[in-house]
Formats: sequence, C-alpha cells, structure tokens
Amino acid sequence: MRMHTGEKPFKCEVCDLKFRDSYNLKRHMVIHTGEKPFKCEVCDQKFSVSGSLKKHMRIHTGEKPFKCEVCDHKFSCSSSLKTHMMIHTGEKPFKCEVCDQKFRWNESLKKHMTIHTGEKPFKCEVCDEKFSVSERLKSHMKIHTGEKPFNCGVCGHKFSSSFSLKNHMRIHTGEKPFKCEVCSQVFRERVTLRKHMKIHTEEKAFKCKICGHMFSRSDSLNSHNMTHTGEKPFKCEVCGQKFRSSFSQKTHMRIHTGEKPFKCEICNQMFSQYGSLKRHMKIHTEEKAFKCNICGKMFCRSDSLKCHTMTHTGEKTISV
Repeated sequence: MRMHTGEKPFKCEVCDLKFRDSYNLKRHMVIHTGEKPFKCEVCDQKFSVSGSLKKHMRIHTGEKPFKCEVCDHKFSCSSSLKTHMMIHTGEKPFKCEVCDQKFRWNESLKKHMTIHTGEKPFKCEVCDEKFSVSERLKSHMKIHTGEKPFNCGVCGHKFSSSFSLKNHMRIHTGEKPFKCEVCSQVFRERVTLRKHMKIHTEEKAFKCKICGHMFSRSDSLNSHNMTHTGEKPFKCEVCGQKFRSSFSQKTHMRIHTGEKPFKCEICNQMFSQYGSLKRHMKIHTEEKAFKCNICGKMFCRSDSLKCHTMTHTGEKTISV
C-alpha cells in the first residue's frame, strides 16, 4: 500500500533520506559504510549492491540484452539504451542557464559550463598547462609522449587525436563546413571562424602593455609580445632555427620533411603552405588584384608587382 500512499517510514540516520521499506534502506546504507559485499569472480572488483555486480558481469560475458527498436543497436544496461534513444528522438533535456544551449547528457553540460566559468581543473604534470576537460589533457599529453596513433590515408601524415585528423582531412576534401553569417566566407575549422568573426565585431580586448597595440586574440598578443622580448621558444630539431610560434615551426618543418599537403584541384600541383596554393590559384582564375600605381599594369602577386615597380624606380634587385 505504501507504493500508492507514498509513505516512507524508514529513514536514514546519516542523510535523512527516506524509504518505503527496510530492504531499500539497508541497500542505501552501504553508501555511507563503504561496504562492498558483492565480488566479481573474474576480476575481483567489488560492489555495494548485487544489481551493480550483475551489470558489471556483462562486461565479461558480452551480454547486451537491451535492444534499440529503431536501429537494432544493443546495450548492456537499460540506462545506456535510454541515453542512446535521444539520438533518434533529438531530445536534449540538459539546458545551460547562461546561453540556453541544450545537451543530451548532463556530463556534456558540465563540460560546457567551464566555457562560462573559465574553470580548468585538469593540469598537465609536465608543463603545467591547464584544461577544462580531461579529454583535452589526454590529447595534450601526446605532445610530450610523441604518440600519433591517427594516420591520414591520403598523405600518411600522423596526428595525436582523431579530431586533428578529421580537420586535416578537409585539406584533401576541400570541405569547409563553417560559414560566416555576415560575409559568407567559409572555413575548415570552427576555431578559425570564431577568430574571423572578430573582424566584424572589431572586438580587440587584448592590449600590449609595452606599446599599447590592441589585439582581438590572446595568442596574437602573445606573438606580438615576442617582438619586444625577442623570444623565439619554438626550435627546429633538424637545423636549430627558432620561431615565435608553433605554427611557424610546423610550417618550417615541411622544408625538411618535403611534405606538401595542399593540392591544386585543377593541375594537381602540391604546395607546402596554404598561402602558396592560394597564390598559385590566381594563375587559373586569372585574378590580378595588385595594380601598379604608375602605369596601371595588374599582377597576380604582390612580389611580382614589387619587381615590376623597380623598372620605374630604377632600383635593382639583389641577385644571390
């Protein structure tokens, strides 16, 4: 009858939680006592309730009794099936109170909240860099270990994370799924779109303490500061040349490796830098954006215009 009346006469003396019967109270008490009387005979892991042991045993047996009626995918526990069903229903019950973004899982909401709070509880023990989620720390650690388990099937380039490989593959496919709603420019990566958006907002929140120059991004300010300090912390392990940014170092390394990941879709010529491919494309499009202010002649590239201007000024190019 207590099921119908809602009566819960059995109370936990530790946390005041109430239960309908003594059995459920007894099960609850192991949370406070830490008692784990149910032991797995395969791996010796212990559990506080028999139900948890039963679920755990499916890891060893491979049993998946809960089946999705939509796609036939099977699961070892009902909660996993329930979570999976949200993919089909589109249900996102967990809502961010700050920006109203919705999530399928509470764990995803918790991770998202670190964007608003700025909390970075996961710290690298090697270089002290901090991260908002454990996955990013795990990915970051591969920088120190040198581990790159994700291989590009097109050019053989290796990556430390599947996310980096996915972004890299867009170089080969030409896919640019992230579009600016203001000017319709498209980008391969979401982070590049975010950086681009600051052009439209003119938001420059980062100020150089030495010369007062303002920047829209913190990394741009950091790179700029090195022009004052002369610091070049990124070193090429092959020739010893130093660079202000990891991007410049990465681009430089292609000189040694011979890697040319940027391909012209018209003539199949390969390039080590995206900028070189972009300049090359003007040959095919016949785009001539650089104009001589003296005679009005148009050029595809700024360096071609510069050489041409010397014919007017009489300045001689330096031959090596």
